[in-house]
Amino acid sequence: MDFVNNFNNIISELKKISSDNILYKKEDLYVYAYDTSQNPDEIILPLAVVFPKNTNEVSSIVKIADKYGLNIIPRAQGTNHCGATRPEKNSIVIHFSKMDKILEINKENLTAIVQPNVVIGELNKELDKLNLFFPPDPSNLAVSTIAGAIALCAGGPRTFKYGNTKDYIINLEVVLADGTVIETAKNVAKNVTGYNLTALFTGSEGTLGIITKATIKLIPKPEARLLTLAYFDTLKDATLCVNSIINSGFMPSCLDLLDKNTLMTIENYNPCGILCDKEAALLIELDGFRESVKYELKILKNILENNKAIKIIQSQSEEENENIWRARRSAYSAVTQLKPNVVTEDIVVPVSKIAECVQKIQELSKKYNIIVCTMGHIGDGNIHPNFALDLSDKNEKENFEKLKDELFYYAINTGGTLSGEHGIGTHKKKYLKSALDKNGYELMKKIKIFLDPKNILNRNKMFDE
Repeated sequence: MDFVNNFNNIISELKKISSDNILYKKEDLYVYAYDTSQNPDEIILPLAVVFPKNTNEVSSIVKIADKYGLNIIPRAQGTNHCGATRPEKNSIVIHFSKMDKILEINKENLTAIVQPNVVIGELNKELDKLNLFFPPDPSNLAVSTIAGAIALCAGGPRTFKYGNTKDYIINLEVVLADGTVIETAKNVAKNVTGYNLTALFTGSEGTLGIITKATIKLIPKPEARLLTLAYFDTLKDATLCVNSIINSGFMPSCLDLLDKNTLMTIENYNPCGILCDKEAALLIELDGFRESVKYELKILKNILENNKAIKIIQSQSEEENENIWRARRSAYSAVTQLKPNVVTEDIVVPVSKIAECVQKIQELSKKYNIIVCTMGHIGDGNIHPNFALDLSDKNEKENFEKLKDELFYYAINTGGTLSGEHGIGTHKKKYLKSALDKNGYELMKKIKIFLDPKNILNRNKMFDE
């Protein structure tokens, strides 16, 4: 396909769909060549960025891409860490910023129907008025969108108790690679009628279809929630304490780890009274009925004291909760103060391997002389090492690639996997075969080919093409 000669035709046809909501001049396109992932070696600009207002417009845009063999990049806020929203050559970016409405909140059915660019933090503000909430809790919930969370099956700190995004998606409206629009299910809580198409598209990173509407499950908001920060002299003590909490018979809504570097960078960036002289801290949230939370707090304090916690701080109000959460959510931004670049990685290991995994990350950091701030959802084995780098330094960049190889193969060899919520994108696809059963990997590729025979949906993501 001669894209140069067809460029004017492509733009003309896109303008007919969305005349006032299209960018195609070179100077307007640079921002859409990036997301929050590691800087690419080659900057590729899309042919155009289109801002559809409804599903019909999305379908029409996809039909043009199908006609000309263009690559479609679905994009919301662009906060992806693995390059899944970066354009390839001859791409159209479908940007969902104009599809950002909460269409319905049904308290009786405990559901909400939302467009793709609804921000999770804003949704929960509306749900809070009805004493409801949507449990998946990405750390960047102030900008994280529903469609992005579904595409990556995002989780966040509350996954330990409540599960991740896939557990709250009831039905999806999806535009397929030829422009066909489907619904994956019905808007009911239980459904085993046919294959679970909703689950198929959840976590597919835009490679199988484009999500234009979602029906999500809600739950009643807990009556009370309180946070505990427990400090430890060693990372090993903190990680071993997690096992005692898990085996105690109650379920915290959040069980997160922050190492010393993370604590220091957070406090320097956003001073809030965090102790910086301890090697590690556990951030533990309990929620539920007020009296049960009080009872569990006593149990938790006893467990922490018996497992070498040297300082225990328990919040006493919602304001104190929010101050601590604000600090926790600033961790990524805090690390950006250390070096020009920050790469947030995402691995999962069996819970029994958490202590070993954290130690391995520290060893790799020292081996390759790279700053790391380790944190993560330690209750479910999902660890997020934040690496502070200068990627313009050739040696540092090469060392980081070696570190990544060792880290990802370590996770795979311990019975873990490559990602718990950030996805595969372009940055982890070379490891995918090693992380999956051989026959399972081949089946995934067949599903991709069947649903997207021309390979126009987020081409070159997840799989090597």
